[in-house]
Parts: sequence; structure tokens; C-alpha cells
Amino acid sequence: MKKNTSTPQGSGFRRDVLGRLRSWRTVDIVVAAVIGVAVGVVFWVWNILWSFTTPLFVGFPPAQAVIYGMWLISGVLGGLIIRKPGAAVLTAIAAASVSALLGTQWGIMVILDGTLQGILPELVFLAFGYRRWGMGVAVLAAAAAGVSPAIRDNLAYNVTWPLSYQITYGVIVVVSAALIAGVGARLLTTSLARAGALASFPSARG
Repeated sequence: MKKNTSTPQGSGFRRDVLGRLRSWRTVDIVVAAVIGVAVGVVFWVWNILWSFTTPLFVGFPPAQAVIYGMWLISGVLGGLIIRKPGAAVLTAIAAASVSALLGTQWGIMVILDGTLQGILPELVFLAFGYRRWGMGVAVLAAAAAGVSPAIRDNLAYNVTWPLSYQITYGVIVVVSAALIAGVGARLLTTSLARAGALASFPSARG
């Protein structure tokens, strides 16, 4: 009987992911940090915007979640630009840490939130073997990131709301994440690549 010497698909997938993990460069770490700092400043501004717009939604508080998606862009953007295992998590933690240092009404908990919101899109990129980076994957990764606040915010902050409000809030958060963080991160990556800002990264080539 001829011995089967072919490589199982699962083994090849693991080797490919591990190879990408070992391929991290200094420039990858630096850019992840730079993205994290830049987006962290945006988060800080968004915190102010959230507080400023809260009275506008007093009639139906869940509707304020339409602007939530900006808080979920860091992990998706970092993953799309750097395209290495761990990029989404590292960028999301960096952005959340900067936001916390600048000051936020949610305190140190934003770092935990940022970590969760980096892990979920990371799992989506992992599911595609860190090989697919199109609009569909970006939207899916961002929607996955939205699942965390859709659940946690209702448990931590919206416990007094009726169940219908909580469900509506969760749905709007995920949709906002998909549109703002997903579509936004994909378009921003494309714009940066066309401008030549990503010449050192695979994302510069599509």
C-alpha cells in the first residue's frame, strides 16, 4: 500500500499562521503602536461626543448606538493594515490605553473593553487564515467586535432598560460597527495604500 505523504490541511493552516506570527518586524510593532495612539485620540474625542449627544436621544436611548461603531475601528484597522496574527488585539489595546490615559468616563474598564474588541475581529481574521482582507471580511470582523459591547453594555450599564431596548441597542451597535468600523477601516486602508503610506506592508498591494 502506498503511504500517504500529503500534508493534512489543518497542519498546513497551523504552520502558515505560526509562520505569520513569527514574521513580525519592528516596523509592524511601531505602526501598530502609532495606529493605536492615533485612534486612541479619536476615541477620546468620541467619548466627549457621546456625552454631548446623550440628551438628543433621551426619548429613545438605544438609538444613540448609531455612533458606537467608531469605538470598534482600532482592531479592524490594525488587522487590515499589518495583516499579522495579533495585530488586531495589539492595536485595540493600544488605542484603549491611550483613551484611558487621556481620561474617560468609563475609567480603566475601557482597556478591558478594548481587549475584547480586539480579540473578536482577530478571531475572524484567524478563521480566514490571515489571507483574506476584502470588504466582506472587514465588515464581518467589525460586526464581531460589536458583539462584545452589545452584550457587556447591556449587562453593565443598561440593566434598567426594558428587554426590547436592550435588544435594539445590541442590534444597532453591531450594525454601527459593521458600517463605521468595517466599511470605514477598509476604505481608510485602501486610501492609505493608494497614498503610498503602506509601502512596507502587504496591504499596499491590495
